[in-house]
This record gives sequence, structure tokens and C-alpha cells, in this order.
Amino acid sequence: QTAGAFSVGFAAAICSAPLTGMLMDRFGPRLVIPFGAMLVSTGMILATYVSQPWHLHLTLGVLVGGGTIFMSYVGHSLFLPYWFVRKRGLAIGIAFSGVGAGSIILFPWLQSYILRVGWRQSCWALAILLLIIVLPPNLLLQRRRPEDLGLAPDGDTASGWSPVAHMRADNVVDPVWAATDWTLALAIRTSRFWWLFLSYFVSLYAWYAVQVHQTKYLGDIGFAPGMAAYALGLVGLTGSVGQIILGHLSDRIGREWVWTISALGFALCYALLLVMQWHPTPLLLYLMVAAQGVLGYGMASVQSAIQLELFQGKQFGRISGVLSMGASFGAASGPWVTGALYDRMGNYQLAFGIGIVMSLLSLVCIWCAAPRKVRVVAGQVARLQTQRRSAGQEQVA
Repeated sequence: QTAGAFSVGFAAAICSAPLTGMLMDRFGPRLVIPFGAMLVSTGMILATYVSQPWHLHLTLGVLVGGGTIFMSYVGHSLFLPYWFVRKRGLAIGIAFSGVGAGSIILFPWLQSYILRVGWRQSCWALAILLLIIVLPPNLLLQRRRPEDLGLAPDGDTASGWSPVAHMRADNVVDPVWAATDWTLALAIRTSRFWWLFLSYFVSLYAWYAVQVHQTKYLGDIGFAPGMAAYALGLVGLTGSVGQIILGHLSDRIGREWVWTISALGFALCYALLLVMQWHPTPLLLYLMVAAQGVLGYGMASVQSAIQLELFQGKQFGRISGVLSMGASFGAASGPWVTGALYDRMGNYQLAFGIGIVMSLLSLVCIWCAAPRKVRVVAGQVARLQTQRRSAGQEQVA
């Protein structure tokens, strides 16, 4: 019954994703992120008064699970890419690495606080902390675009800059696609949209399937419970580093290549887990952590960048919200299918094999979406200009 709250939370997240996009397009992060913080805080406070299972599902499930979408990866992905162009991957990687840093700081404190005063008082403490930290800076400082403050992306001077002019910059490969003011109705008619939707689904399937089940699996094959739990925490720590490094790398070599590295990281993670059933050594454990954290978590630094570079327009929030539904479906189905297969087979071999297939399918889908054929990253602009000059010289000849 308590675990059911997490399933309800996933369902609420799936339903909230398109709404988040619509609200962000209309009101911006200045109001949407505080709205999410208030939903989560309200859910945590009301959870302290539960007396029936459905109370738990409504509070920790609907309010907390659905509310987090407004202020987590999904919410920030709807506006953060607008503020950076040349170093977009690095900026997003740094911002999202805060998730790992927050986990390292908050989880141990929260666990010790629960042991001292109980989970109800801890819910109150976390709800108040959330409101104090999230509401004031977002209400006072946050904006959706730099133009709202008379600024330009990357800290450039605003004079002479406009979104239209920027779309025709030297990094544009497909001027017709880049100049389109994308709406949700237009986007869903393109194959790129559905390749991206499928890539998000299978990648988040692989991401959450291993994250939810690896601690139990490591215990089953002989690792001490403390070591298994430590490995999961270490994945979050290394993931923060990986997001920054791979985000920066994506600005140099392209989004598809970094997505490929991350997808291969998850595939390697699953492969190492399978090998560890015969050789459960600390070396393989740390290699698995590195593959999952340093490599796999790099996806988060390029996901929103890819969306904006493909579907920039007045309804980007709606488009991103629907794409996020694919990610939420994957995040919800991965752990469930993996658990169901374990119950049926008695082991994780088939489930982890499917995880490898899902990881590889993800990289195929992102190459089919081909963001490089619309805009190249900053590190590839010089190469694109050289190709254009060579093509022009050949035409003259």
C-alpha cells in the first residue's frame, strides 16, 4: 500500500508534464516553480495526517509526485536552455548536477532527523525548508528568457540581438526548419518528434529500471546491504561530475555523440551487473558505478538542449511537456517490468538484458532525430563554415 504511492506519483507526473509546458509558456518559471514547491510542501504536510491508504496516495502520490515535475528536471528544461547557446550543455550540466549535490547533503541529514524526531516532523521540516529556499529567489529573480530583462543569451549585449536573427546564425544547418515557429500541432507531424519521444521512453526505462533494482540485486549476489546502498549513493555523486563533463563535451563534439556515450554507459552498467553474478568483486562494482554515473547520467545535460535546438518556438513548453510524457512512461514502466520479470523468472538476467537493448535503442533513436542536421553546436561552427566555403568554391569552379 505504501509503495502504491510511488506508482500514483509516476502517474501524476505523466499527467502533469503537458500541463507544466502550457503553464510555463503562459506564466514562466517565476510563478510555475513556486507553484510546484507549494504543491509538494502541501502534500508533505498533509501526509502527516494520513489515516487511510488513499490519503497517502493523494498526498505523497498526487501532490508530491505531480508537483515535483513543475520544479525538477522537466520544469527547468523548459526555460534554462534559452539563457545559453555556446555553452548550453555545460550550463545545463552544472545546473542539474545540483540534484546529486542536494542528495548528498539532504539525504543523510533527513535520515538522521527521521531517526531522532520521526517521519511526520521530518515532513514538516522538509516542506518548510523547500518553501524557504525555492519561493523567494524564483519569485524575485527568475525569468523565462534573457530578453525579459533586456539581456541576451551567454551574457552578450542585447543591442542588435533578436531571436529571429539568432536562428539564422552560423550554426544553422537547416534554415527552413530553424526558422519555423514550432507549435505542438506542427511538431507531432514530424518524424523527429517521435524519434525523440521514443528515445526518451527507452532511455528513462533503462535509467530507472537499474536505479530501483540494483540495490536488491547487489544484495542477492553477495554484497553487504551497506555496500549496496553506498553504491547507489555513489552513482548520484559521480553523476553530478558526469553531467558537467559530458555537458561541456557536448558543446564541442555534438549532442548525439554525448547521448551515445551515455547510452553505452547504461548498457555497460547492465553488462557489468550481469557479470558480477559470477564475479561479485569491488572492482566490478566501482566500474558499474562509473558507467552508470559518470557516463549514463550525462543524458540529463543534453536532453533539454536537444529539444530546444529542434523545436524552438512559441509553444516550446507544450512540445517539451509532451516529450516528457515519453520519459515519464519509461521511468514508470522500467522498474515495474523489471520487477515483474524478476518475480516470474526468479532472477534479473532477462530484465537486465532488456535494459541493454533499451539503452542501445535509445542511441539509435537520437541519431535518427538528428539535431546536428538542424543546428550544430558551438564547437562545430568553424567546421561548418569551412564546409560551406569549400562548397561555394566548388560551385564557382
